[in-house]
Amino acid sequence: MPAHHLIVGGQRSGKSRHAERLALRWARTPGHRVTVVATAEAHDDEMRERIARHRADRPAGFDTVEAPLQLCEALRAAASPQRLLVVDCLTLWLTNWLMPMVGAPRLDDWRAECSGLRRLLPTLASPVIFVSNEVGWGVMPMGREVRAYVDELGRLNQQVARQCGELTLMVAGQPWTRPVEPLDEDQDDKEENKR
Repeated sequence: MPAHHLIVGGQRSGKSRHAERLALRWARTPGHRVTVVATAEAHDDEMRERIARHRADRPAGFDTVEAPLQLCEALRAAASPQRLLVVDCLTLWLTNWLMPMVGAPRLDDWRAECSGLRRLLPTLASPVIFVSNEVGWGVMPMGREVRAYVDELGRLNQQVARQCGELTLMVAGQPWTRPVEPLDEDQDDKEENKR
Protein backbone atom coordinates (compact mmCIF):
# COMPACT_ATOMS: atom_id res chain seq x y z
CA MET A 1 0.00 0.00 0.00
CA PRO A 2 1.40 3.46 -0.86
CA ALA A 3 2.12 5.69 2.11
CA HIS A 4 -1.12 7.68 1.78
CA HIS A 5 -4.30 7.20 -0.26
CA LEU A 6 -7.17 9.64 -1.00
CA ILE A 7 -10.66 8.31 -1.75
CA VAL A 8 -13.11 10.84 -3.20
CA GLY A 9 -16.65 10.57 -4.50
CA GLY A 10 -20.18 11.79 -4.09
CA GLN A 11 -22.46 11.16 -1.15
CA ARG A 12 -23.32 7.46 -0.82
CA SER A 13 -20.77 6.51 -3.47
CA GLY A 14 -19.15 3.86 -1.24
CA LYS A 15 -16.14 5.90 -0.07
CA SER A 16 -16.16 4.79 3.58
CA ARG A 17 -16.88 1.16 2.70
CA HIS A 18 -13.95 1.10 0.27
CA ALA A 19 -11.66 2.67 2.89
CA GLU A 20 -12.73 -0.04 5.33
CA ARG A 21 -12.01 -2.79 2.78
CA LEU A 22 -8.50 -1.42 2.26
CA ALA A 23 -8.03 -1.14 6.02
CA LEU A 24 -9.15 -4.75 6.53
CA ARG A 25 -6.48 -5.87 4.03
CA TRP A 26 -3.88 -3.92 6.04
CA ALA A 27 -5.09 -5.47 9.31
CA ARG A 28 -4.59 -9.04 8.00
CA THR A 29 -0.84 -8.68 8.50
CA PRO A 30 0.15 -9.74 12.03
CA GLY A 31 0.89 -6.72 14.22
CA HIS A 32 -0.96 -4.27 11.97
CA ARG A 33 -3.69 -2.15 13.56
CA VAL A 34 -6.25 0.35 12.22
CA THR A 35 -7.49 3.58 13.77
CA VAL A 36 -10.39 5.50 12.28
CA VAL A 37 -10.04 9.25 12.83
CA ALA A 38 -13.64 10.46 12.76
CA THR A 39 -14.34 14.14 12.09
CA ALA A 40 -18.16 14.24 12.33
CA GLU A 41 -20.02 16.15 15.03
CA ALA A 42 -23.54 15.14 16.05
CA HIS A 43 -25.60 18.34 16.15
CA ASP A 44 -28.96 16.83 15.17
CA ASP A 45 -30.82 13.49 15.22
CA GLU A 46 -30.09 12.67 11.58
CA MET A 47 -26.34 13.18 12.07
CA ARG A 48 -26.40 11.15 15.29
CA GLU A 49 -28.01 8.31 13.31
CA ARG A 50 -25.37 8.55 10.59
CA ILE A 51 -22.55 8.44 13.12
CA ALA A 52 -24.15 5.47 14.90
CA ARG A 53 -24.53 3.62 11.58
CA HIS A 54 -20.87 4.25 10.69
CA ARG A 55 -19.78 2.97 14.13
CA ALA A 56 -21.98 -0.13 13.86
CA ASP A 57 -20.72 -0.91 10.34
CA ARG A 58 -17.07 -0.44 11.27
CA PRO A 59 -15.10 -3.69 11.39
CA ALA A 60 -14.39 -5.19 14.80
CA GLY A 61 -10.95 -4.36 16.12
CA PHE A 62 -10.73 -0.91 14.54
CA ASP A 63 -9.94 1.80 17.09
CA THR A 64 -11.68 5.16 16.81
CA VAL A 65 -10.43 8.66 17.63
CA GLU A 66 -12.71 11.71 17.42
CA ALA A 67 -11.04 14.74 15.81
CA PRO A 68 -13.61 17.26 14.57
CA LEU A 69 -11.05 20.11 14.41
CA GLN A 70 -7.51 19.18 15.49
CA LEU A 71 -6.80 16.55 12.82
CA CYS A 72 -3.02 17.08 12.79
CA GLU A 73 -2.79 16.55 16.53
CA ALA A 74 -4.90 13.36 16.33
CA LEU A 75 -2.83 11.93 13.45
CA ARG A 76 0.43 12.69 15.23
CA ALA A 77 -0.79 11.08 18.48
CA ALA A 78 -2.07 7.88 16.83
CA ALA A 79 0.73 7.35 14.29
CA SER A 80 3.06 4.36 14.30
CA PRO A 81 4.56 2.30 11.45
CA GLN A 82 2.25 -0.67 12.22
CA ARG A 83 -0.92 1.46 12.38
CA LEU A 84 -3.03 2.53 9.41
CA LEU A 85 -5.05 5.72 9.98
CA VAL A 86 -8.37 6.19 8.16
CA VAL A 87 -9.58 9.82 8.17
CA ASP A 88 -13.33 9.87 7.61
CA CYS A 89 -13.81 12.51 6.40
CA LEU A 90 -12.06 15.66 5.18
CA THR A 91 -15.38 17.17 4.06
CA LEU A 92 -16.79 17.27 7.59
CA TRP A 93 -13.45 18.42 8.99
CA LEU A 94 -13.62 21.46 6.69
CA THR A 95 -17.30 22.00 7.57
CA ASN A 96 -16.45 22.09 11.27
CA TRP A 97 -13.97 24.91 10.62
CA LEU A 98 -15.82 26.99 8.02
CA MET A 99 -19.49 26.31 8.79
CA PRO A 100 -19.60 25.51 12.51
CA MET A 101 -22.96 24.90 14.14
CA VAL A 102 -21.80 27.04 17.07
CA GLY A 103 -19.67 30.17 16.73
CA ALA A 104 -18.19 31.93 13.73
CA PRO A 105 -16.06 30.47 10.93
CA ARG A 106 -12.36 30.37 11.80
CA LEU A 107 -10.69 30.81 8.43
CA ASP A 108 -7.25 31.81 9.71
CA ASP A 109 -7.15 28.88 12.15
CA TRP A 110 -8.33 26.57 9.35
CA ARG A 111 -5.56 27.70 7.03
CA ALA A 112 -2.96 27.15 9.76
CA GLU A 113 -4.32 23.63 10.41
CA CYS A 114 -4.39 22.89 6.67
CA SER A 115 -0.78 24.05 6.28
CA GLY A 116 0.12 21.92 9.28
CA LEU A 117 -1.39 18.86 7.58
CA ARG A 118 0.64 19.56 4.45
CA ARG A 119 3.85 19.64 6.50
CA LEU A 120 2.91 16.64 8.65
CA LEU A 121 2.01 14.08 5.99
CA PRO A 122 5.51 13.50 4.52
CA THR A 123 6.89 12.82 8.02
CA LEU A 124 4.02 10.84 9.55
CA ALA A 125 4.94 7.36 10.81
CA SER A 126 1.60 5.85 9.69
CA PRO A 127 0.09 5.43 6.25
CA VAL A 128 -3.21 7.31 5.98
CA ILE A 129 -6.36 6.69 3.95
CA PHE A 130 -8.33 9.92 3.55
CA VAL A 131 -12.03 9.97 2.65
CA SER A 132 -13.47 13.13 1.09
CA ASN A 133 -16.42 14.25 -0.99
CA GLU A 134 -16.14 15.54 -4.53
CA VAL A 135 -18.75 18.31 -4.54
CA GLY A 136 -17.58 20.53 -7.38
CA TRP A 137 -19.27 18.64 -10.24
CA GLY A 138 -22.76 20.00 -9.74
CA VAL A 139 -24.51 23.30 -10.26
CA MET A 140 -22.63 26.41 -9.08
CA PRO A 141 -24.07 27.27 -5.63
CA MET A 142 -25.98 30.54 -5.35
CA GLY A 143 -24.58 31.68 -2.01
CA ARG A 144 -21.12 33.22 -1.63
CA GLU A 145 -20.37 31.21 1.52
CA VAL A 146 -21.26 27.91 -0.17
CA ARG A 147 -19.16 28.77 -3.24
CA ALA A 148 -16.24 29.59 -0.93
CA TYR A 149 -16.71 26.24 0.83
CA VAL A 150 -16.77 24.30 -2.45
CA ASP A 151 -13.61 26.11 -3.59
CA GLU A 152 -11.87 25.41 -0.28
CA LEU A 153 -12.78 21.70 -0.39
CA GLY A 154 -11.46 21.49 -3.95
CA ARG A 155 -8.16 23.03 -2.84
CA LEU A 156 -7.98 20.70 0.17
CA ASN A 157 -8.61 17.61 -1.96
CA GLN A 158 -5.90 18.68 -4.40
CA GLN A 159 -3.44 19.41 -1.61
CA VAL A 160 -4.03 16.04 0.06
CA ALA A 161 -3.95 14.18 -3.28
CA ARG A 162 -0.49 15.60 -4.01
CA GLN A 163 0.68 14.05 -0.71
CA CYS A 164 -0.73 10.61 -1.59
CA GLY A 165 0.59 7.69 -3.61
CA GLU A 166 -2.86 6.68 -4.87
CA LEU A 167 -6.16 8.36 -5.62
CA THR A 168 -9.48 6.52 -5.87
CA LEU A 169 -12.65 7.98 -7.36
CA MET A 170 -15.77 6.13 -6.19
CA VAL A 171 -18.61 5.89 -8.71
CA ALA A 172 -21.76 3.93 -7.82
CA GLY A 173 -19.84 1.84 -5.29
CA GLN A 174 -17.03 1.05 -7.73
CA PRO A 175 -13.44 2.23 -7.17
CA TRP A 176 -11.39 3.79 -9.97
CA THR A 177 -7.83 3.92 -8.67
CA ARG A 178 -4.67 5.37 -10.15
CA PRO A 179 -1.26 6.50 -8.94
CA VAL A 180 -0.90 10.18 -8.15
CA GLU A 181 1.58 12.18 -10.20
CA PRO A 182 4.71 13.07 -8.20
CA LEU A 183 4.44 15.98 -5.79
CA ASP A 184 5.24 19.31 -7.41
CA GLU A 185 6.58 21.45 -4.58
CA ASP A 186 6.46 24.64 -6.69
CA GLN A 187 2.79 24.07 -7.54
CA ASP A 188 1.99 23.39 -3.89
CA ASP A 189 3.67 26.66 -2.88
CA LYS A 190 1.77 28.57 -5.59
CA GLU A 191 -1.53 27.15 -4.31
CA GLU A 192 -0.65 28.17 -0.77
CA ASN A 193 0.19 31.73 -1.87
CA LYS A 194 -3.08 32.12 -3.85
CA ARG A 195 -5.15 32.11 -0.68
